[in-house]
Amino acid sequence: MNAINGGGPIPAVPRTTRARWIEAGLEALARGGPDAVRVETLAATLGVTKGGFYGYFDGRPALLAEMLDEWERRCTRELIAQADAEGGDAAARIRRVGQLSFSEDFHRVDLAVRAWAHHDEAVAARLRRIDNERMDFLRTMFGAFVTDPDEVEARSILAFSLAIGRNFMVVDHPGRTKREAVQLAGEYLLRP
Repeated sequence: MNAINGGGPIPAVPRTTRARWIEAGLEALARGGPDAVRVETLAATLGVTKGGFYGYFDGRPALLAEMLDEWERRCTRELIAQADAEGGDAAARIRRVGQLSFSEDFHRVDLAVRAWAHHDEAVAARLRRIDNERMDFLRTMFGAFVTDPDEVEARSILAFSLAIGRNFMVVDHPGRTKREAVQLAGEYLLRP
């Protein structure tokens, strides 16, 4: 007879998924950088033992690599694919990617990856590749309605800088929220 539940079968404990480990890792990265991504800490956060971790990952470096894969998928390719699927002209697609990337979770992880890249050459190389992919998207979109290559490049750089740098601004925007001010700046960049 089973003393725990009066003799019935012991209920199965659901296994923590790979995705939950990655999500917990990204949250730890956003909070404290790559040094905060520790198997023991993640297991405690998830309320599980660390043994399940090794069923999915060969070790911490494998988790870190999959976290970067998830960041890349979620914060670049998925946004562009969604904007492309929704259609519209180039300005509408730029606008949609901007709206999708405005989430606090997106930005926290993106900024954490940028900070990590300052101390890790492999992460820096990956960030450079992703930033180039993002800039190529902007160049292509702006190039659809701007003919001067210098202006295409300038608008692309300004739009990209606005997307990355908006969290660093602490200036007041009279009569507007920060979000409204950023959207206004974006709309000026999207004028033909």
